[in-house]
Amino acid sequence: MNAIMTVLREQVKHFYLIRRLSLYELKSKNRNNYLGMAWEILNPAIQILIYWFVFQSIRQRGDVDVAAGMTVPFIHWLLGGFILWTFFYQSTIQGSKSIYSRLQMLSKMNFPMSVIPNFVIFSQFYIHLFLLGIVIIIFQLSGYLVTIYYLQFLYFIVAAFVLLFAISLITSTLSTIIRDVHMFLNATLRMMLYLSPVLWQMTILEEPLPTILKLNPLYYLIEGYRAALFGTEWYFLAHWEYTLYFWALVGVLLLFGAVLHVKFRRHLIDYL
Repeated sequence: MNAIMTVLREQVKHFYLIRRLSLYELKSKNRNNYLGMAWEILNPAIQILIYWFVFQSIRQRGDVDVAAGMTVPFIHWLLGGFILWTFFYQSTIQGSKSIYSRLQMLSKMNFPMSVIPNFVIFSQFYIHLFLLGIVIIIFQLSGYLVTIYYLQFLYFIVAAFVLLFAISLITSTLSTIIRDVHMFLNATLRMMLYLSPVLWQMTILEEPLPTILKLNPLYYLIEGYRAALFGTEWYFLAHWEYTLYFWALVGVLLLFGAVLHVKFRRHLIDYL
C-alpha cells in the first residue's frame, strides 16, 4: 500500500506538469504532418469505416439488440465501442514504451518517473474526449438523444483512466527492462480487438465462453459506454457484481504496478 500511496501522491503533486507535458506530447507528435492533429481523428474514422464496410456490407450484418425490444444499426453499435477501444489501445501501446523512449530526457530532468505513463495517457485522453463529442453529435442527429444515463460517462471515463494507468505502470517498467514486452503487448492487443465486444456481440457464443471473455475488463467499460449512449440502463449498478470484479482487478493491477515501478525505477536509467 505504501507504493500505491507514493505513486498517487506523485500524480497529485505534479498534476500541473502532467497536463503541460500531455499537451506538448500531443502537439509534438503531429508537428511534422501537414494535417497535424487531424490525423488523430482521421485514423480511427478510417478504421471504423473499414470495419463497418466489412461487417455490414460484405457480411450483411443486421441490426444489433442492445436491450429487450430495442435494436440499433450496426454502425452506431460499432461507434459506441470503438471509440473506447481506440483510447485503450493507443494509451496502452504508448504507455508501455513511455519510459524507455524518454530515458535520455529523464537523465537530465528531475521529476518522478511515474508521471510519464500518466501524461502519455492524458495526451490520448484529449483525443478521446473529442471523438466522444463527435459520436454524441452523430447519435443526436440519428435520433438517439441525450438522456440522464449520459452521467455514466463520468464514472466510466475515470474507471478507464485508472485501469490504463495501472496497466501502463506495469508495462512501462517491464518494457524498459525487457524491450520485447512492448512488441508482445502490441501483438496481444491486436488479437484482443477480436476477443472483445467491439466488432461482435458476445450473445452469439455459448457458455462458458461469454463468462470467460467477460474477465477482460475492457468488456465492462465498452458495455458501460453503450449503455450510456443508447440510454438502456445504469450499467455499473445493474451489474454490480461485475463492478466489484472490475475494481478488484484494477486494485490488484495498481498494487502490482506501483510496487514494481517503485522497486525498479531507481535502476531504469541504467538501461539507457
